[in-house]
Amino acid sequence: MNRKWFGIAGLAITAISLLTVSSCGREQELVSIDIQPEVETFGASNIPVIDNKGATVQLRALGTYIHPPVTKDITNKVTWASNDTQMVTVASTGLLTATGLACGGSLVSATVTTNSSVGGQSSSGAIVTGTMTANVVCFTGSGGGQGPTLTLDFSGNGAGSVTSSPPGLSCSSAAVSCSTQFANGTTVTLTANPASGATFGSWSNCDSSANTNPCTVTLAANRTVTVTFN
Repeated sequence: MNRKWFGIAGLAITAISLLTVSSCGREQELVSIDIQPEVETFGASNIPVIDNKGATVQLRALGTYIHPPVTKDITNKVTWASNDTQMVTVASTGLLTATGLACGGSLVSATVTTNSSVGGQSSSGAIVTGTMTANVVCFTGSGGGQGPTLTLDFSGNGAGSVTSSPPGLSCSSAAVSCSTQFANGTTVTLTANPASGATFGSWSNCDSSANTNPCTVTLAANRTVTVTFN
């Protein structure tokens, strides 16, 4: 009789051990990434975009895992990217930096391209990505310096950005229109920078040729120029 109970107990212990090994062997899986903060805004309408250059915010990437369920800080384990580096860049450490070259909105992503367990074993090979929005406020000239206002409008089906020399006007086609003030008599050079996949089309209302990039404008009064990206 004792032998029978010992046999049953032995089978039970073996079954429990197998279940434990099976459970422990199950791979931990990353299922989502959340970026904090979800939205970050640089600048203000009365601050020239160039003045935002070098402003930084530290982003955090939080990974949600299952098997077992847990949330971990994976800021230094993801691949960071900005879809518009004219506005903001993001370092491998998650440090978000305004470039001072353009305004509008940019999408920043944190991606894990190889999903693996804590033991280094490959799991599903999934690509898991989280995103946040970085905004740079366009300068409208409100509260700016005295002098004529130069307004830049965008046209065409392509995307791009424009920077000025001397600095003061810098924005992207996402802004549709932006403006700033310069001292009376200033000659402003505007350079069109097409986005990837786009081309420069033309300028309108510049002192220089419509088909020449950059555009030059000498301000003696308020002026509006238009750039076309195709």
